[in-house]
Amino acid sequence: MSLLRSRRTAYYLGLVAVTTVFFTLLYAYGMATWEGRPRPWYQALEIVFQSFTTTGYGQDAGWDTPQMNVLVITMQLTGIGLILTAVDVFAVPWLQRALEESLPTAAPDADDHVILCTYSSRGEAFLDELDSRGRDAVVLEPDEARARDLHDAGRTVVHGDPESIDVLRDAGIERAAALVSDAADDSSASIVLTAREAVSDIEVVTIVDDASVAHYHRIAGADAVLSPRQLLGESLAHHVPTSVTTVVEDGVELGDDLELIELSIDPGSDLCNRRAGEVELGDRFAVDVVGAWIGGSFESPIPPSVELDEDVRLLVAGAPDRIAVLREEATSTIRSLAGRRVLVAGYGDAGAAAAAELAETAAAVTVIDREAGPAVDVVGDTREPDVFREAGVTDASAVIVAVNDDTTAIFTTLVVAELNPEAEVLVRANDPESEPKLYRAGADYVQSLATVSGRMLASTVLDDETVLTFDTRIDLVRLPAGRLSGSTVVDADVRAETGCTVLAVVRDGEMITSFDSASFALEPADEVVLAGTDESVRRFEATFLAE
Repeated sequence: MSLLRSRRTAYYLGLVAVTTVFFTLLYAYGMATWEGRPRPWYQALEIVFQSFTTTGYGQDAGWDTPQMNVLVITMQLTGIGLILTAVDVFAVPWLQRALEESLPTAAPDADDHVILCTYSSRGEAFLDELDSRGRDAVVLEPDEARARDLHDAGRTVVHGDPESIDVLRDAGIERAAALVSDAADDSSASIVLTAREAVSDIEVVTIVDDASVAHYHRIAGADAVLSPRQLLGESLAHHVPTSVTTVVEDGVELGDDLELIELSIDPGSDLCNRRAGEVELGDRFAVDVVGAWIGGSFESPIPPSVELDEDVRLLVAGAPDRIAVLREEATSTIRSLAGRRVLVAGYGDAGAAAAAELAETAAAVTVIDREAGPAVDVVGDTREPDVFREAGVTDASAVIVAVNDDTTAIFTTLVVAELNPEAEVLVRANDPESEPKLYRAGADYVQSLATVSGRMLASTVLDDETVLTFDTRIDLVRLPAGRLSGSTVVDADVRAETGCTVLAVVRDGEMITSFDSASFALEPADEVVLAGTDESVRRFEATFLAE
């Protein structure tokens, strides 16, 4: 903003100088040629200033020729224009600065809060997670315009440099529960060192764009270093060539008799083109139907009138043997990758992770990127159809779009959808708001970097919720039973009240996956494993956990 103001000031002063010189020379010429009363340049300059400042014309007032009268009128109008322009350039910004509220440079009332260093779409998702839990947050933002927008939106903001120990103290780091840095990778390392200097035992979490620098953040003193881009790339690879995947990650035990999968319906299968109410999946296969993605939006429960086809993707939980029966009936698109060609468009952290994951399979992987490299097979702009033709898009079964810009991703998706309508298109999005546009452009699966980042941060920083999976379009979380204690899942009508499905109960450290939801009463110390969207999990917390 200050640079813009300085440019406007320079342009204005330059305009005044050029205009003054021009009219000075023209006035001197006119007085000598048209009026026959020559004036030296300094007297002509005086007349121009008298005209521009509207103070009068002194001894020269009254001109005989029409040319000079037109010239003087033009000078008068120009002077008025310059004065009005000066008001906009100087007076209006001064009044705005004088009247607008000063940005906070300290948060003296913050206590047991989370400090977020710099704001981004990833940070916004994390702040939403904090809001849903009633946790306080202070955003430490160095950019004045962004800090003002956040302040106007009601966020607690401290405007200042997060690498300054004084600014961190002003943000209440001595009283904070945790500090999260979402700045540039090199800046985050400096922020970690500064935070450790201010408070040695605070929990410090950083997000890295380049996974190779994570080691240095740990050396600086970060307790946890998150790399959502890499996780997102691996997640996209897991969905090739279908959208069928187990969402239980390594190290998370849900019991041997529970599996949660995302399943598509194959054309020509026994379930295809039948209505959900007619099939009655839950009763027929003895599984919990959490919901379904229909046209890119999640529906839970599935409306009975929905017709099951290749555009509907089911989210189902149940015993592995029952899931296997459902897969067979759906003629699930789980099949070998042998002989398949997969294109990876974009070779940043996400694209590299996806390509590395696919390299462990029998798929033929072709990498497209703007810059040449050892792992890049085709160099070019992913928005150019010829680049995809060179990469063999017409023979591809799937295309992973992992470019760094959402606008580019949308256009790339349009290109791929036109060249090969049969290919599965899996896209990484930076901003959740881009997801609907990507689906309309032809994407079959979209995963938001901001959503993944927010979940990872929430699970790392907060101790009242365990996020069991980060890289799916639904939340799989473990939460205290809260006000469910003493009642059953059916009595509490959890699905209708919140949109969540209770998959399991944790009691005395044991995961109970097989229980009668109509008769199994929860106890105060129990925890529940839930599946649902971000919004439905937040509703569960508000209904059964909020104080």
